[in-house]
Amino acid sequence: MDRSTVIYSDESLLNAPVTLTNCDREPIHIPGSVQPYGFLLCLHEETKRIVHASQNTQALIGMPAQELIGAGLDRLLNPAQIAEIERLCDSLTEVTKLQGARLDLVPGQPFYKIILHRYDQLLWLEFEPVEENSASVFDLPSLNVALGQMLGATSVPEFCQFAVDQIREITGFDRVVMYRFAEDASGEVVAEAKRADLDPFMGLHYPATDIPQQARAMYLKNWLRFIPDVSYVPAPLVPVLNPVSNRPPDMTYAVLRSVSPIHLEYLRNMGVAATMTISVIVDGKLWGMMTCHHLTPRLVSYELRELCLFIGKTFSALLKTKQQHDDYAYQLHIRETQVRLFEMVSRQPNFIEGLYRRSPTLLDVMECGGAAICFENEIITLGTTPTKTQIEELTAWLRENVKLDVFYTDSYVRHNPAGLAIRGVSSGVLAISLSQDSNDYIIWFRPEQIQTVTWAGKTQKAEVLQDSQLHLSPRQSFEAWKQLVDSTSAPWKPMEIEAAQEIRLHLSDVRLKIFNELQARAASLSRLNTELSRSNDELDSFAYVASHDLKEPLRGIHNYSIFLLEDYADQLDADGVSKLQTLVRLSQRMEALIESLLQLSRVGRQELQVVETNVNEVVEEVLDMLQPRFEQTQTTVTVTGTLPTIRCDRVRIREVFNNLVTNAMRYNDKPERTVTVGLASNGALGPRGTGRPEDFYVFYVQDNGIGIDPKHHETIFKIFKRLHTQDKYGGGTGAGLAIAKKMVERHEGELWVESTPGNGATFYFSLSKHL
Repeated sequence: MDRSTVIYSDESLLNAPVTLTNCDREPIHIPGSVQPYGFLLCLHEETKRIVHASQNTQALIGMPAQELIGAGLDRLLNPAQIAEIERLCDSLTEVTKLQGARLDLVPGQPFYKIILHRYDQLLWLEFEPVEENSASVFDLPSLNVALGQMLGATSVPEFCQFAVDQIREITGFDRVVMYRFAEDASGEVVAEAKRADLDPFMGLHYPATDIPQQARAMYLKNWLRFIPDVSYVPAPLVPVLNPVSNRPPDMTYAVLRSVSPIHLEYLRNMGVAATMTISVIVDGKLWGMMTCHHLTPRLVSYELRELCLFIGKTFSALLKTKQQHDDYAYQLHIRETQVRLFEMVSRQPNFIEGLYRRSPTLLDVMECGGAAICFENEIITLGTTPTKTQIEELTAWLRENVKLDVFYTDSYVRHNPAGLAIRGVSSGVLAISLSQDSNDYIIWFRPEQIQTVTWAGKTQKAEVLQDSQLHLSPRQSFEAWKQLVDSTSAPWKPMEIEAAQEIRLHLSDVRLKIFNELQARAASLSRLNTELSRSNDELDSFAYVASHDLKEPLRGIHNYSIFLLEDYADQLDADGVSKLQTLVRLSQRMEALIESLLQLSRVGRQELQVVETNVNEVVEEVLDMLQPRFEQTQTTVTVTGTLPTIRCDRVRIREVFNNLVTNAMRYNDKPERTVTVGLASNGALGPRGTGRPEDFYVFYVQDNGIGIDPKHHETIFKIFKRLHTQDKYGGGTGAGLAIAKKMVERHEGELWVESTPGNGATFYFSLSKHL
């Protein structure tokens, strides 16, 4: 509420009883009566004649109010006092001024403080009795201490606490609280100074209905309200109606103004006997109030009240600065945390890990209960969050219903009824989208602001029976009770929303940088692959041409060596024959090597002829071809289970089985040699990870032979790499496994071995199911 707010009162209720059904329209600015601890005289602006007098003048100064109407101040004061008051009246506004005076013409000549102001075309003189010789209450050292503490406060809560401490120190009230209004006009006690034996009010919440709108509007005009005895009997004005306006005078700025009977009953139900309230106004709006309570009647002098008002206005003037200080401190925390978080993101190979692996994390950036990182179908949670299933449902809702990059709410339930299930931990949601085409989000969660709030009484107004009739009354006690606050969190501050936007932009920049780097790497790899492919083609062509062209001269050398041995052996000595035999053997060896090189080049050059192939038939063909050698070497071959029908190059896969079975038979020194061929069970994975059942077939050939030392498990697949001398285990060129490996790789698989010396070997090879 600000100063421009209309007072929604109903002057037709002027003479009607005030109840809880109409108190929100009660014309509290024209009560037509005063609190009787002083008396009131209203003077005509021009004639300075008394227009209104409070009825209690008879009790206080022995003069009936009716006799004062139409008279001048000379009924009470001497000419010098009247002249001084008239001098003050010339410059009066609604701002009060103070004049002390002895009422010389009144029996007993009592001393009064006269509080003067001008309003509603009247001059207002309010008389408060005081002791003539009372000492001044103005304590400059104490005021300096109070202001020094308030100026030195480093936060709004500390600032509030210093203020209520000083007000209680000055006035001696049993309890002083700082009462702050929320956005919904309810209030909360945010600071308290009290007698040690009293129950605390700190943290209690009060419903907005405790302070009607017309009262709030008046609090913006009149900063201080004082009731020294809530059990007073109002002293009506004589006359009640102004002769000119035909209504009671507007007492908005009157110190003695009588207050609403509903408010008095409210105070009595609290056990309060005296009260004083000071408005806290920031930028023309009612921020809160400093409220003082005393359990017995208490008259606080006007000077002390003015000192408290000075502190209240000083507090109001400084409060915005303190709030800005709190906001700046929080904003600085957010900024510093962001910088450190961004550093962590830049250091991690996987930038997402920089958001949660080390401190600070996303959870530390702003005040929240939990956070979630939803990225590439993974959900990483921090703090207190909904379950991963609930988060998936939330991200699905966000993608379907939110088109903005940033979404925030303090009540997710208002947008999606399904939010009821998670309101305890995430009534508030702040989400940033990392990609428009996926469920990639970062989400902060904020729980219900206060799941069970302690209020100072029921919001509903109680009904009671009185004099056999049903009457409405304010709540009869202030015993705390719990009221559930549904599905609403503390609101997200603009600086928090801005921080989320900055995090989103930073992560977008990081992802763009990574994307550009990957593109550059991909382009570089593409160039390298092109060059490598060209080099491989050239090498294959060279190997094919070289092997093909070398075979003819080698065949000639071999044949002529045979001819020499057949035709001229008897003409040579033993050494010459031996050399010719060596030449024949070496030419045969060279031809075998060239043939292996030719086969290897063919594997790389020729396209696969992929057809539906029954692997059982392929293996049977290999075993039939090798059967004579099995009998010669006493080798038993077993095929386990039924091998599948697959899509592959039938000829090349037959060569792979042929090579592996031949090696299994050859590299064996056991009297009885055994070889097993079969389809490997699920779980057999190659070094590069091939072998997953949904993508690959995995076959194996197992023997009980000499085995292979693990240090040679990779060497054996290199071209012309032999682990034994040529004359051992039947010779060979050392190219067979290299050729088999290349054939398998052409089928998008890999060939590997598991073996230890003396315990046989098992060769596995995987073949893609997607050829």
